[in-house]
Amino acid sequence: MQQLADITHFYLHGIEKLSEELKHFQKEEELWKVTGDISNSAGNLSLHLVGNLNHFIGTQLGKTGYVRDRDNEFVSRDVHRDVLLRMLNETKSMIEKVLSEITEEELLKIYPLNSFGEGKTTGFVLLMLLGHLNYHLGQVNYLRRFFSPTAL
Repeated sequence: MQQLADITHFYLHGIEKLSEELKHFQKEEELWKVTGDISNSAGNLSLHLVGNLNHFIGTQLGKTGYVRDRDNEFVSRDVHRDVLLRMLNETKSMIEKVLSEITEEELLKIYPLNSFGEGKTTGFVLLMLLGHLNYHLGQVNYLRRFFSPTAL
């Protein structure tokens, strides 16, 4: 069970770091700003990660019933920071619950969707999703440093 405990740890850590980044934007409206060729704001990336994790982990593995609206993740604006933080906290709780119920044997089973390629295991998909979380966390960190460089 150590592999699953490690995966869970890194998900929870990543979501916590994302929450910290959002808290360190000095002005709330900066959460929705973009710069240069960057087309997604920190707020939209956060909504996207909430949707992504709740769909691929919550709905597919935990049968939570979450219904994703992917298009809305990229067009919503001005969601209050407290709402984003609550959504991230709820996502963190969902991940903790769902992953605590998965067995090591289930990691080796084929993931129920082919979104990541045919025949990929649940363990493989969880690692891909973790990489996706960290990729966007890096983008949010960049945006936070650009718009709020003195925050940390």
